[in-house]
Amino acid sequence: MAADVRLATEPFDPSAEIGTFARAHEAAGGVVSFLGQVRAGEGVEALELKHYEPLTLPGMRALAETTMARWPLAGLLILHRSGMMQPGEPIVLVCAAARHRRDAFAAADYAMDHLKSDSWFWKRERRGGAWHWIEPRAEDHADLARWG
Repeated sequence: MAADVRLATEPFDPSAEIGTFARAHEAAGGVVSFLGQVRAGEGVEALELKHYEPLTLPGMRALAETTMARWPLAGLLILHRSGMMQPGEPIVLVCAAARHRRDAFAAADYAMDHLKSDSWFWKRERRGGAWHWIEPRAEDHADLARWG
């Protein structure tokens, strides 16, 4: 089964996406989801994600293929926003369905670690009316390195 990989420029409804995904994989014993959203507080006024179109979606698809090859999944959803977002809005949703929960958890974790640290997005936050670029942290690189 092919993964569902999408790049969105408009807000999406995480509950609806998770529900649709779970219904499509009712035979799976485990469905795991991770939702990343724009952090509220700490002075964050907005978040903007930019990307390079010729690399982003093909890179996301390659990540999905690698993830599906590494674990016996019934399905995988990777949905990522780009553009301007407000605090509380969803940024990324990863859902993995597998016969066994550990495979689903590991696959979702793997996909998120790669999206977070080895991705094709440039991220900046607006705080106090000024924009600041956000670089991956040392913890993000360590999370990625654990996959070998």
